[in-house]
Amino acid sequence: MGRITETVKVLIIINVLFFVGKLTMPDLADRLFSLYYFENPNFGFWQPITHMFMHGDIGHILFNMFGLWMFGSPLEIRWGRNKFLFFYFSAGLGAALIHTLVNYYHFHAGFDTLLAVGASENEIWDVVNNTLKEGSYRELKDLGTQAQNFFTSYNTPALGASGAIYGVLVAFGLMYPNMELMLIFLPIPIKAKYFIPVLILIDLFSGITGFSLFGQGIAHWAHIGGALFGFLMAYYWKRNSFNDKRWN
Repeated sequence: MGRITETVKVLIIINVLFFVGKLTMPDLADRLFSLYYFENPNFGFWQPITHMFMHGDIGHILFNMFGLWMFGSPLEIRWGRNKFLFFYFSAGLGAALIHTLVNYYHFHAGFDTLLAVGASENEIWDVVNNTLKEGSYRELKDLGTQAQNFFTSYNTPALGASGAIYGVLVAFGLMYPNMELMLIFLPIPIKAKYFIPVLILIDLFSGITGFSLFGQGIAHWAHIGGALFGFLMAYYWKRNSFNDKRWN
């Protein structure tokens, strides 16, 4: 780990300011700046950007900001400020896109199932918009997987820089494949070219099966989306020798 670069420092400061704002006005901040499903009345066109600066608790923001410093600073040094910023926000938007597409699938699969068993469209929209309050799905203990996905995809907002961080992590692995990294719970040095694919495969497994190795409430598909967009950009730039051109 080296010094923190200027752009990474500014991003961390903005994240901290958003987190302080969330602590002072949690409900308002979540409703305005977290990423809601686009058919939810709470959705705002600015949320695909602002959700990258929102975090759930102190552990969430500390983990993400540590990753931003550790992996983002070497990339900013290598690429320059403007290219790094373009990459960071593109990965974050890619994460939001994939997360939203998966939510769209889950929501409309549940919606179509309810239509098939005789519910009307008005009845379904009444349930998701009026009967349930945000987060109340957690009190519905006996829901099957499809029903759980239906309610959570509509009512639960996404927040956090993790999608953008996963893009940064993948780019770091492409640029520095032989750099040795360590998992917190497995303190054994592992080269980035092995460490990072395993981390993404764990998210893919959790996203498909619904079984999370690291706890509930994690937007696994956002992680995968950020990693995918990060890989495509970094791989293209590396293949086209774009690393030597700085966007200053």
